[in-house]
Amino acid sequence: MGCCEMMNKKIKKMDVYDMSLTKLGVAAFILMVAKLWSGILALPWYWYAIIFVLAAIRPMAKIFGK
Repeated sequence: MGCCEMMNKKIKKMDVYDMSLTKLGVAAFILMVAKLWSGILALPWYWYAIIFVLAAIRPMAKIFGK
């Protein structure tokens, strides 16, 4: 069993509350990284928009696709 298969099995056991806490933990970690490495905050706003769009393509395609 590969690592991805194992993680998929574990994620299926999580409920909405667990997923929300995971997202909150990731957001807090990203804020900590931005606080410690101030150079990342010096990027122009459109780089964050590009990263957001690229990261959202696959999940949105799975949600709204057939």
